[in-house]
Amino acid sequence: MCEHCGCNQRSQEITLEKQILAENDLIAQKNRAHFREKGIKVINLISSPGSGKTTLLEATIDALGKEIPLAVIEGDPETERDAERIRQKGVPAIQVTTGGACHLDARMVHRAYHQLEENNFKLLFIENVGNLLCPSSFDLGEDLRVVLVSVPEGSDKPAKYPASFYKAHVFLITKIDLLPYFDFDLEEAAKLARQVNPNIKIIPVSAKTREGMALWLDTLKALVS
Repeated sequence: MCEHCGCNQRSQEITLEKQILAENDLIAQKNRAHFREKGIKVINLISSPGSGKTTLLEATIDALGKEIPLAVIEGDPETERDAERIRQKGVPAIQVTTGGACHLDARMVHRAYHQLEENNFKLLFIENVGNLLCPSSFDLGEDLRVVLVSVPEGSDKPAKYPASFYKAHVFLITKIDLLPYFDFDLEEAAKLARQVNPNIKIIPVSAKTREGMALWLDTLKALVS
């Protein structure tokens, strides 16, 4: 029966996926131990494309760059554009181009870190590939996992993509300066997120107007203190 319906192939795919995740978890644990030894705190930013991750990083660098030494690992299928934006702010950045891969994994982060380690930094941001689903399964060795949803995307994302919120520590609702122009319900988004993860910290923020940035920056300062 399985030769014809393909269910045996599906079983093999599940086994392979478990093996891939198990191997990734081992490397992530090594990353975490290495970061801890170096006194580096690591933040993994997860979101759909266009949610404002890079813009948020630019605003964060403007506010904290002189106070806390920073570095950034950028993940994208192609181009160095985001890394170049960060470098223009005077912050070391490595671009990981994944080709067809929809997420970063712990091995990619390990390799990218070793290209940055000669720089003296205490806070490492990992801007994951723009995808709200795939990155959620892959531990990178981070201390803080942050999921971002922008106002134009809609307030139902925690219900549609619960895996991304289940392991997240912080939920950033970005581009709140656009609230007057979109049907986004802040209370609904918060409620749906807490149904998945009751302990998640929710911060509405605008990198453009800087509204909500103080709470975000305080969260980062507390992490490195």
